[in-house]
Amino acid sequence: MINGAMLRDAVISAAITINNRKREVDELNVYPVPDGDTGTNMSMTIGNAVEELKRMSDLTPISEAASVTASALLRGARGNSGVILSLIFRGISKGLSGLSEAGCEDFANALDSGVQAAYKAVMKPAEGTILTVSKAAAEKAGESALSVSSDIIFWNDVCNEAEAVLAKTTDMLPQLKKAGVVDAGGMGFTIILRAMSDIFAGGEIAVPAEKIDSNISEDSFETAVSQYDDNITYTYCTEFMLNKHENCPDPFMLRAYLETVGDCVVVVDDKKIIKVHVHTDNPGNVLQKALEFGCFVNDPRPKIENMRIQHEEKVNEANELKAGFKTAEPEKEFGFVAVAAGHGLVSLFNDLGADFVVKGGQTMNPSTDDILRAILATPAKTVFILPNNKNIIMAAEQAVKLTSKNVCVLQTRTIPQGIAAMMAFDEYSGLSENRINMTKAFEKVSTGLITFAARDSEFEGHSIKEGEILALDNGKLSFTDKDINKAAFKLTKKLARSGANYVTIIYGSDVTEETAELLQQTLLSKLNDKIEIMLINGGQPVYYYIISVE
Repeated sequence: MINGAMLRDAVISAAITINNRKREVDELNVYPVPDGDTGTNMSMTIGNAVEELKRMSDLTPISEAASVTASALLRGARGNSGVILSLIFRGISKGLSGLSEAGCEDFANALDSGVQAAYKAVMKPAEGTILTVSKAAAEKAGESALSVSSDIIFWNDVCNEAEAVLAKTTDMLPQLKKAGVVDAGGMGFTIILRAMSDIFAGGEIAVPAEKIDSNISEDSFETAVSQYDDNITYTYCTEFMLNKHENCPDPFMLRAYLETVGDCVVVVDDKKIIKVHVHTDNPGNVLQKALEFGCFVNDPRPKIENMRIQHEEKVNEANELKAGFKTAEPEKEFGFVAVAAGHGLVSLFNDLGADFVVKGGQTMNPSTDDILRAILATPAKTVFILPNNKNIIMAAEQAVKLTSKNVCVLQTRTIPQGIAAMMAFDEYSGLSENRINMTKAFEKVSTGLITFAARDSEFEGHSIKEGEILALDNGKLSFTDKDINKAAFKLTKKLARSGANYVTIIYGSDVTEETAELLQQTLLSKLNDKIEIMLINGGQPVYYYIISVE
């Protein structure tokens, strides 16, 4: 029989082992784009349980050890692989509920419960992944429990089966077969299982090769105030909408003026209206100039906000939040939590109405805990979550289950989709109507990404070398190049081919303003002159350019 102390030590050893081998798992990622790699995500997820487990006594019942583990993994879950791992352990906890010790049959039932929970959470389960490996392990556990009574033999059977099926995943998914590797999530799961099995067989807890990863919410959770970096250039965020005069001058002239008196300039020119956003020290001058182009509308009314005062308020909120969970009293009907990285993008989401921005995206998937903190701190009856990355959606959905607040997760997979969704929000409409309209809005957006290859690989017929420039068309590799701006121009042209009114170029931390402006000028000279091209300093890591086409 396995008791609570043995399970405690097994999980701690598994966390240390996967942390020691996380890079080995990361390198199995067949997609060459730098991302929040599987081994790292799984390591940080299970690592979140270590400190709590270390505080448990040897007399702790196995049900409590399993419950503490499941709770910590759920709160620390990062990325899809981390969420699936947490769901497996959550099911195991349910299967061991009320037990002081557990035998082979108990663990067989618990594993089966965990696998079922994981499958239910994935909308379209794909075979050849961690789900397949865990399912095989659970099925073998059921068979072995009927024929053996030895915990050592039982767990060895389970691990052997998981490792055998892992080897077969290469032939289950075409992309794995082309790369000649096994599934990364499945590999991480077998490493964790084998490490636990070794403890159950009487082995010693693994020795850390480096400090174990854990969930550090204070590094991942930011209020929208982080945009300012304690250095606000202009004081007033000024927004308004104009009905054009009959003989309205070219709105480009208004934008040119605004760029001389402020930054973060956005001028959207429609047939009858002009929508303006600018950070400036002289909002009066901006409003006076705007009257040359049209008259102000009443709905929405012009808005001028002192960002320095906002900054102080948000800093105070952030300090309170870092001290622990805080549930804000609802002050409004709707609030927003967005996930983004980069000072410019955080600023943009804040200007669009985000109450909190959780730091994250590609290469740094936030945990369920990080998202939950932001949900609880949002002073609204209903909170919209914008994950803005496909590998964060599952963590956001798990955070919803941990709060009684009314929360709606919009399935935004890119930054441009998140921006489009927020721009479509109507404060005078209800939840259902806003959810529908915001979803329709982000589904119309095409996203292009310019990044670099993190490793040598063969992918979708492309032979890719580390460091080569990659152009991604709505998540799919379109082509490779040697030059960042040439790749961005070619990809933008391709995205705009099917018709576009607006193109937004968001440049990252590794692109200078001069380089980005050169791209903008090239696009202005070679694309349809009716297409409005906007340039934004996003400051994001990983992606040289994020391109939005509407």
